[in-house]
Amino acid sequence: MTGRHPTDPGDPSSPHGPEPRQAAYAEARWPMAGAVIAAAVLTLLLPDELRLGPRWALPLAEGLLLVALIAGDPVRISRRSAAMRGVSIALVSVLACGAIWSTAQLIDDLIHGGTETNSADALLQAGGSVWISSVLTFSLLYFELDSGGAAARAHHMPTTPDLAFPQHLSPEVRPAHWRPRYIDYLYLGLTNSTAFSPTDVMPLAPWAKIVMAIQSLVSLVILGLIIARAVNVLA
Repeated sequence: MTGRHPTDPGDPSSPHGPEPRQAAYAEARWPMAGAVIAAAVLTLLLPDELRLGPRWALPLAEGLLLVALIAGDPVRISRRSAAMRGVSIALVSVLACGAIWSTAQLIDDLIHGGTETNSADALLQAGGSVWISSVLTFSLLYFELDSGGAAARAHHMPTTPDLAFPQHLSPEVRPAHWRPRYIDYLYLGLTNSTAFSPTDVMPLAPWAKIVMAIQSLVSLVILGLIIARAVNVLA
């Protein structure tokens, strides 16, 4: 159910008519909030060697920024303001810093040997946590940067998006007033990390191509080194 006002017109970039009044097409806040909470929990589960700062530091920062977002724009993401945009970017930046640090430390430990790399179980747990954290972080990065963020997409969908989803490439299968939701970006982050390349979502903007290339390389290195080290430990 979109909650569309019965007098709202359609979208000019689609065959359904001119652009709708947009609060009705805002995305629910809880999927994005759930991803942030999951990333914070994974940070708490990481070994100390793979975590940036004290155990509580990153989850606390992420939690405070998430609370600020929820307080400023609760339930549905539709409020466009410089302050809210700044908080969203800050939250994604904190998540990215934590994921980059953990990934770099894991790679260093895999190459030079670390406490968590001497046991296959510990290695798979730590490596899995880092890999899933990276998937969540990149999904939130795509979610926040694509077409100006969720609040901007709620009010207007550009005719030339940064990321082209199947609904963009095949308008005949696109529902009226379609908007990409967080689940679409989570799927993008997961498939890009497992296929090491675009699948059904095409990067059009330069930033999207760069970020997707970085994610593919990071995932390839993490999975390749983890598998190689785990096989070596088990042997």
